[in-house]
Amino acid sequence: MAHAINAAKARLKKNELAIGIGVRLVRNVDIIKVMKSAGFDWLFLDLEHGSLSIETACEIAVAAQDSGIAPIVRVPYGELTMATRVLDGGALGVVIPHVDTPEEAKEIADKLRYPPRGHRSVGGGQAQFDYEPMPLGKATELMDDNTLVTVMIETPKAVANAEAIAAVPGIDSLLIGSSDLSMEMGIPGENGHPRIQEACDKVVAACKKHGKWAGMGGAYGEDLLKLYTGKGIRLLLAGNDLPMLTGAARAHQAKVRAFQ
Repeated sequence: MAHAINAAKARLKKNELAIGIGVRLVRNVDIIKVMKSAGFDWLFLDLEHGSLSIETACEIAVAAQDSGIAPIVRVPYGELTMATRVLDGGALGVVIPHVDTPEEAKEIADKLRYPPRGHRSVGGGQAQFDYEPMPLGKATELMDDNTLVTVMIETPKAVANAEAIAAVPGIDSLLIGSSDLSMEMGIPGENGHPRIQEACDKVVAACKKHGKWAGMGGAYGEDLLKLYTGKGIRLLLAGNDLPMLTGAARAHQAKVRAFQ
């Protein structure tokens, strides 16, 4: 029974770092091969910010199925029906932003996991299985195991509730949104601030206690990436396509201009 392997979740299961790249600028399937050849484990297809459509996200997700880089989609706040649509459309994981309470996490798990784990509706043949017919119970069990369900921790309230959120069955990862968290803490952009580090420690401890994986996004400087992986972050959003392209282009242009 062939099915697409979630490369990010496979690494996490081996306690390895799963490194992701944000996709907002490049909206075609070429980004899959570009980032796969660059060595990334997962694509962070962002439907919360920017104008990327659900249709384009699903096209990229299906094209990425057999690439060895996992398509993971962030949906807008509260859009759990969109989350199930992108999963039906080929995504191997979803990221749900702005989750503050265990009650919210329970609703997410309930909507995104199939019975008996939750109450997600069955949508028929899926790209994850090359659209092959297979026993329904086996297919849904495999799908649940292969799907990475991640909730974002982006407020002090969410940090305070991290242990209760991590205890919710069906949630795989708690990913700290360090940029929004810094805004909520009144220290905008200070993603390495001691209070952000303290929040990271709390989330990592909660995840370790309950067998979940701690994640981080927004802290993209090399020093910060080293700091937070050292603290136990395993699901790591390590950058985005737009600033990477801009930074490399600016640096190269400056070197060439210096020749005159």
